[in-house]
Amino acid sequence: MKRFCVSAGVAALLATPLAAQEPAPTESENAIVVTAQRSGAPMWTIDTATGTVILVGEIRAIPKSTPWEPARLEEATRAADRVILGARPKVSPGDVLRLIFSGSKFTRLPDKSQASQYLTPEQWARLQALGTAHGEDYARQSFLLTAFEMLRKQLRFNRDTADEPSDVVRKAADKAKVPTTRAATLRGEDIIDNLADAPPEAHIACLDAAMDAVEAGPQIVESRAADWRRYRIAAVMANPLEGALGQCWPWADDTLGSELRTIWVTSIAEASAASGTTLAVVPLRVLAEKQGVLDQLEQRGFDIAGPAWK
Repeated sequence: MKRFCVSAGVAALLATPLAAQEPAPTESENAIVVTAQRSGAPMWTIDTATGTVILVGEIRAIPKSTPWEPARLEEATRAADRVILGARPKVSPGDVLRLIFSGSKFTRLPDKSQASQYLTPEQWARLQALGTAHGEDYARQSFLLTAFEMLRKQLRFNRDTADEPSDVVRKAADKAKVPTTRAATLRGEDIIDNLADAPPEAHIACLDAAMDAVEAGPQIVESRAADWRRYRIAAVMANPLEGALGQCWPWADDTLGSELRTIWVTSIAEASAASGTTLAVVPLRVLAEKQGVLDQLEQRGFDIAGPAWK
């Protein structure tokens, strides 16, 4: 399996100063932190020897009914010295053509095989029951596509959504000309190959988690967002919808998922050596999962202020 093309400053990670060496943040840095916190999005701060790093924990598809204040996050972004956003795929026209011509690899099970050949009798019976209940035939469809369709159609989790933190920060940084970097740039060719090469068995855990979410009911969409807004991080992580998204590609992929987590630790460690205020928008599941970014930074001695995450 190919490794993905990402920049990694491992030396910077090893050289990162510990929290015990850090002075108090300046008045300006404190003001930015307070403004960002007023947005209502959960976030953590790290005071370093040269400045402050603000980590905004993002969930995707926030319902419009969720009471948070994107304008406050925009204001904090305009005052920041730099911004870090998530990995961005670099897709070429050739990648698009390859995706079109190999589409069946992503939508159907291989060689005319059936879902029952890969699943246990209990899993197959459960999938059949959900298919019958919702008028769908999942016998030949890829497990990843089935999982995403269940979440989209049955939970409607991506309907009537508000602006997400990464979009808010990106737009505000562009307008204010705040320097912005991506945690990594992933080659479209590698992403497509990674997904195309994965066997059906690699997506069974994703399918199971999606079925758990659908069976839990559509109320989990609102409760996930409400817990996010109230800083109930453990509850967000335990929500069946968040669990399903975390169990599915790309986060659950041994190669790509591992790369995405590693680049965030490295990017934040590099930012801790920079002067001024760095504002980073990071997927909450990457921050708060067991041995995630927050755990790893804490183990290195950083003094992390913010909501409890474990």
